[in-house]
Amino acid sequence: LKPDLSTSCSCGVWPLTSTMSQFMRPNIILLKEGTDASQGKAQIISNINACQAVVGVIKTTLGPRGMDKLIENNGETTITNDGATVMKKLNICHPAAKILVDIAKAQDNEVGDGTTSVVVLAGEILKEAKNFLEDGLVGPQIIKGFRTACQLCLTKLEDIAVDLKEKTNEEKRSMLIKCAETTLNSKLVADYKTFFAKMSVDAVSMLGEDLTVSAVGIKKVSGGSVTDTMLIEGVAFKKTFSYAGFEQQPKKFTNPKILLLNLELELKAEKDNAEVRLTDPDQYQSIVDAEWNIIYEKLELIANSGANVVLSRLAIGDLATQYFADRNIFCAGRVDQDDLERMRRATGGEVQTTVQGVQSTVLGTCGEFEEKQIGAERYNLFMQCSNTKSSTILIRGGAEQFIEEAARSLNDSIMIVRRAMHNTKIVGGGGAVEMELSRFLREYARSITGKQQLVINYFARALEVIPRTLAQNSGADSTLILNQLRQKHAVDGLAGRWFGVDCIECGITDCVANYIWEPVVVKMSALSAATEAACLILSIDETVTNPKSEQPAGGGPMKGKGKGMGKGGMKGRGPGARVLKR
Repeated sequence: LKPDLSTSCSCGVWPLTSTMSQFMRPNIILLKEGTDASQGKAQIISNINACQAVVGVIKTTLGPRGMDKLIENNGETTITNDGATVMKKLNICHPAAKILVDIAKAQDNEVGDGTTSVVVLAGEILKEAKNFLEDGLVGPQIIKGFRTACQLCLTKLEDIAVDLKEKTNEEKRSMLIKCAETTLNSKLVADYKTFFAKMSVDAVSMLGEDLTVSAVGIKKVSGGSVTDTMLIEGVAFKKTFSYAGFEQQPKKFTNPKILLLNLELELKAEKDNAEVRLTDPDQYQSIVDAEWNIIYEKLELIANSGANVVLSRLAIGDLATQYFADRNIFCAGRVDQDDLERMRRATGGEVQTTVQGVQSTVLGTCGEFEEKQIGAERYNLFMQCSNTKSSTILIRGGAEQFIEEAARSLNDSIMIVRRAMHNTKIVGGGGAVEMELSRFLREYARSITGKQQLVINYFARALEVIPRTLAQNSGADSTLILNQLRQKHAVDGLAGRWFGVDCIECGITDCVANYIWEPVVVKMSALSAATEAACLILSIDETVTNPKSEQPAGGGPMKGKGKGMGKGGMKGRGPGARVLKR
């Protein structure tokens, strides 16, 4: 048959030849079957859209007029507006959106506050980058501009921050209380912000120079009013498990000597302790007598040490409990490790692993010890510790969810106070510092040329998301508020530098003059984390997902555990698919 020349292309090559050459090319398979690979600009935009969805959930929680989220997970209900808690409870599975979860956790661990701000800011930076990508600008150019803008912001923050280092101790304390109140403004306990702010400052002030956050114990006790919450200058923990004879022990001491142990004071059954082979049945009694002599020796050494209170991380049995009760000594076993460490810091004692050679120098002391009924629980209170480096807050309240949220709010407040003690520089809150940085970046962008000018200019616009969201969540006209702030920051110079959003009156106000303060370290950490997260997401142009790799080893429905016989008689041990003989 002669080929139909009318179907040939202008270059004289027939389509049949082109088709045959395609068939002759071998298919190159790099990834396993079922693997999904997405790449290119579309993948970056897809990741940005996923992050935008997460930001949309958390955005309404920002500010003192932000809304709360009710999250139910495995039958557990959580009511919160804490950014880090919301992000953790959402159980986000999208790989790119998980980066926002990570920066919220990092911000919470590093400074304690600004967890919502960092996620909202990262989302807005990505939103601005999306427009550049759609217009054809490549990712590396955008990343370069964002990092330059972030570095300029960090330098500017250092310059404009107000340093309160030269203030008197009373003025510093007032500054710390104002910082804590700003943090608590957006929490569920905002109505009691002054009460909890003072408590946070007092709690952190007891920690000594190292300011270890774990040294502040937060205990939750149901019942009573939230104003019944108390700060213990020392340690408080719930009454531990006790044996017969416990009620005969004294429950109150003044200036007691306290012995801290990591030692078990309990008789062990022989079958659990050792295997003994006897040639004469009469020898068994001598072994039992030796065990009793050993524990009585330990108890006698403790009693002779002069201790009035004995605390141990391990169990204190019924024999030891009755022994101590007969000698007017209080004891508690199975004390939590964290509580025992706080006892060490508060009382000045040292944890002992043996009772041999216990000296008075290793014993701790406090002004007053008392076992007290608080709500439905009994608590051991070690108060008036003169050289304490620990403190305990007993949170009271009605609903369990309210107490949990109060504990999270107090934790944020304590973290902020701790950071402010290390770094005495503060900036204005309420979106004031973001507006000032935005004005500064716009001025800088006008001094350069090229694509970087556009990128930095849009980074400046992204910073305005904080005051805009604060205004929206407060029910104010965000466009009017932003225009007023832009005018203040551009025209009034230094006098208008600290003007931000007044969420209560739905207007603008001088945030520094009205004590809406935030430690500069909070803003620096949030800016750095948000920018790095945005740059990381913009640098990902391909996502490879292999669903089969997420399945357990052995894959199929035929899995065996323990010893088993397959159909072919092959014995198998451990988990995995059973082997079938063909």
